[in-house]
Amino acid sequence: MAFENIEPYIRNAKKRLAEVERELSEFDFSAADSDRGLYERLNREYQRLRQLDELWSGLESHRRELADNQELLEAEADAEMVALIEGDIESLHRQITQAERRIKTLILPPDPNDQRNSIVEIRPAAGGDEAGLFAYDLFRMYSRFAELRGWRLETLELIENEVGGLKSAAFSLQGEQVHRYMGFESGVHRVQRVPQTESGGRIHTSTVTVAVLPEAQEVDVQLRGEDLRVDVFRSSGPGGQSVNTTDSAVRVTHLPSGISVASQKEKSQHRNKEIAMLLLRSRILDRLQGEEAAKNAAQRRSQVGTGDRSERIRTYNFPQSRVTDHRYGITRHDLTQILEGNLGELLDEIIAIDVERKLAEAVE
Repeated sequence: MAFENIEPYIRNAKKRLAEVERELSEFDFSAADSDRGLYERLNREYQRLRQLDELWSGLESHRRELADNQELLEAEADAEMVALIEGDIESLHRQITQAERRIKTLILPPDPNDQRNSIVEIRPAAGGDEAGLFAYDLFRMYSRFAELRGWRLETLELIENEVGGLKSAAFSLQGEQVHRYMGFESGVHRVQRVPQTESGGRIHTSTVTVAVLPEAQEVDVQLRGEDLRVDVFRSSGPGGQSVNTTDSAVRVTHLPSGISVASQKEKSQHRNKEIAMLLLRSRILDRLQGEEAAKNAAQRRSQVGTGDRSERIRTYNFPQSRVTDHRYGITRHDLTQILEGNLGELLDEIIAIDVERKLAEAVE
């Protein structure tokens, strides 16, 4: 989508900014029926619109500077001055590109899940032990990414296999714009490499599934006691051996939906039930939102990059140090850096393309 087509959105955003500013200034906290939730929503919208307005003003300023510099360049004969002007022009082009990308991410109303925390579940799929080893690599990658972004990670489940990989992992991420970024990680991740367990030097292909769920609160999904079945059992480790002499593991089944969640990480039965309930709410919310999205999808012309669990979203090719995101046509050759948790640039690029597509759909 051409950036010039965004200007009508900017004009509407400026009008809406003035409206929201007036509504906030007139908000009556003393009224008995005052809606604090409404005030918080208005304030979040105000912050987004104000940032958009500031970025647009900055972009226009950069454009004027660029035009002035290009005029100076045409008239300048001194080689030293030409080099300085060209350096300024290069810097302005970078700033303009960054501003345009940021504006695109702000111009559409945010997804309601963007500010939610996330529950991430990782499981090996095809590839045996090698899939389990790569599942561990992904767990480490997300852990490092969370650390770099200042998010808080809490491990909810971590079950290892006999060779140092993972049978399954689940963890929560809490922080600024967690789901905004992590929501793009749902799907099948494919790895192509010579396995650590393979002595013949042949390249194998293995897959791991990643599910990223918006964390649900009690107010989002209310669970009635009569709709739940709670079972307790003894925790087990690799190979099925018992790792606990008491029945501390908990499985909670939501009877109407058939969704079942088990937790055995903690020694406390009470804590395992809390974790299971957290996972259960998030899975139910994810299913409800998925059903709603499926209804809306029938009205859309394109369904690229749906984030479905069965969709192969990314390939990690070790021989070529290549990472390819199949949904957005992005290829990078910094595989080692990405696996070390440096996902930010890749996800920023994905978000920018995703916004482009949504804006194009909105114009159509």
